[in-house]
Formats: sequence, structure tokens, C-alpha cells
Amino acid sequence: MKPSYRLRQVANALNLSTALGLLLAVTAARGPRGVRRGPDGLLVAGGYRPPFPVASVFTVGNVVLLRGDASRLADGSRLMRHEARHATQYAWCLGLPMIPLYGVCAAASMLLCGDWASFNPFERRAGLADGGYERRPLRPFLRRLGGGAPEPPGPA
Repeated sequence: MKPSYRLRQVANALNLSTALGLLLAVTAARGPRGVRRGPDGLLVAGGYRPPFPVASVFTVGNVVLLRGDASRLADGSRLMRHEARHATQYAWCLGLPMIPLYGVCAAASMLLCGDWASFNPFERRAGLADGGYERRPLRPFLRRLGGGAPEPPGPA
């Protein structure tokens, strides 16, 4: 494993975000038997059942949780790379503070363009297309207020 992935793994263990991800995997997914090793120090847990969050795949610490069978998320897929970037974001955000920060950014994106991802910097930095998101423009009245100013730069 690359040193950067090992550092991410240790940081997310120390900041307790991976512990929360495992707790969710055990209580809200298929239990400890449903957790498998993924690439680069990640863990993958299938069978997540609660309605929140609405995403079909999401990451908490170094744990990638998904609805349905964990084997459907291929280790080298674009979606897995997207989720791995979120694991790195947990390390940079010092763990659990990422959850409310992500929520605020998702709500702001919803207000700006009508979806949770397009103007959410966490999703943009993880790669919108890799996560299966389509980049949407600002709402029309906001484009008019901005005088036709271009959209902010950043990963699409």
C-alpha cells in the first residue's frame, strides 16, 4: 500500500471516522460479515438499509457503504476512486467534522443549482463524473444576478 494511503488509513482511525463507518456497517448494513477489504486500505460494506443518506454509495472514514451487494462495487471502478477521494477528505477534515461540513455544502449546492453535488466542493474535488453526478448550472435567477459571470472553476 502506498504511504499516502497508509497515512489516510491511520488518520481516519485516529479521528474516529472509520470507527463510525464500521459502526454503521455493523448496525445498519449486513453486520461484520458484510464488510470486505477494498483497495488502498478501504473497507467496503454492502446492505446499508436506512433511508438517510439518500445516496446509493457513500463513505465514512475509510468505510465505503452501499445499498445492495458490496461485490457490485469493483475495486478499480471510477466510483470506487470517487469514494476513495472522500476517504482522503475525511483525513484532511480531521474526521467527523466532515459530516456537518458536507451537509452545509450539499445544502448550499441545492440552493444554488437544485442538486446536492454540482456546487458541493467535496463532490467536485472527488470528481462529479466519477461519482455518477451530472454538473448542473446555477439556477437561472442566480445567473441573471451574476450578470452572466462564469461558473466557479474547479473539477467537473
